[in-house]
Amino acid sequence: MAADCGANCARWLLCLANFIFICVSTGVLIVGTWLAADKASFINLTLNITTSKYSPASPFVSEDAEKILKEFVEPAVIEQAAYILIAAGAFILVISFLGYCGAIKESRVLLTAYGIFLIIIFALQVALILLCTLYKSQADHHSKGFLKSTLSKYYTTGDNKDAVTLSWDLIMAQMSCCGVDGYEDFRTARLFVDKSSAEGLGRQVPESCCILTGDPLLSKPADPSCIISPTQSNSYLSTGCYDKFSFMVTENLNLVIGVVVVVAATQLIAIIFAFCLCRAVGQERDYHYKY
Repeated sequence: MAADCGANCARWLLCLANFIFICVSTGVLIVGTWLAADKASFINLTLNITTSKYSPASPFVSEDAEKILKEFVEPAVIEQAAYILIAAGAFILVISFLGYCGAIKESRVLLTAYGIFLIIIFALQVALILLCTLYKSQADHHSKGFLKSTLSKYYTTGDNKDAVTLSWDLIMAQMSCCGVDGYEDFRTARLFVDKSSAEGLGRQVPESCCILTGDPLLSKPADPSCIISPTQSNSYLSTGCYDKFSFMVTENLNLVIGVVVVVAATQLIAIIFAFCLCRAVGQERDYHYKY
């Protein structure tokens, strides 16, 4: 056991932090696996808990909230969320396991692997920030292209919305914007165009592009004719979500920088602690070997 006070502090801080991450990631992984293996039981349990008249939560769940909940527990949404949860949970679990076991067992191999993983993640984050800064125009172009592809391939309307559609509706309703660059993006959204044609309403934009009334999650236009005849006065047809998001980041640049600094500092501290503990363990073993 490392006798140095600083090494012991580093050891127990690493144990505590990584134990918390192990617990959280294990929970995420279990939920994701459950959703992937038996999403029907999750849907039934969620709806029963929140909408049953005998549920403690039932007094707080209105009919509108129940409708939103049922959309978010559609099988397509659950299936897509399951794989995201499994991937995120497994990734965090592996790295946290290396850090926890390396610290608790004082294993130089595990601590070195943990430190190297964190260095790689940190380097990738720094590289991404530098590339986005140096090649901003290209980054904007590729980012917009990716976002528009999600609209053109997956966005739809009506019943049985998937996770992509619900995510876009949530973003547009909360940010008061429409599409990536504007309402014209929906002209190339194949599923949206097909469903709109089947409706026979002459729909031009989804409800989430309109100026809404009440809870934004309900996507209820203040002007019912907005989806057919969107104008500057009843919708956000010319306000793209990409430019709106960029403006929000610029307006809150200090907060963004603060979050980045905190995350980077936390990763650097973990890297330093891991290699300091690794060095202390090596020095102590050399001491016992000599004497």
